[in-house]
Amino acid sequence: MDDAVRESKDGVLIDLTVSPNAKKTEMVGYNEWRKTIEVRVKSPPKGGKANAELIEFFRRIFGCNVEIVRGQTSTHKTILIKGLNKNEVLEILRNVSKQS
Repeated sequence: MDDAVRESKDGVLIDLTVSPNAKKTEMVGYNEWRKTIEVRVKSPPKGGKANAELIEFFRRIFGCNVEIVRGQTSTHKTILIKGLNKNEVLEILRNVSKQS
């Protein structure tokens, strides 16, 4: 999971593979081949609904500002987590993946 998370000057970047139109919104796990965290979102990829749901999902998990910085129209996205460091983000992600 460490390969999908990296620090930047603005916060922590996380590489994701997102699947829209799922039964529920959840973090599925880590894709070793793509080096991304896999996430399913319930919303369809129309009108920015899936992106909005993705941002809200991670905002609830981390309790801070989240924005999509790459891949607005792609299933491969990079999000920016502001206000936390890499170790804090990894710890939260590991806890969430254990609960799934």
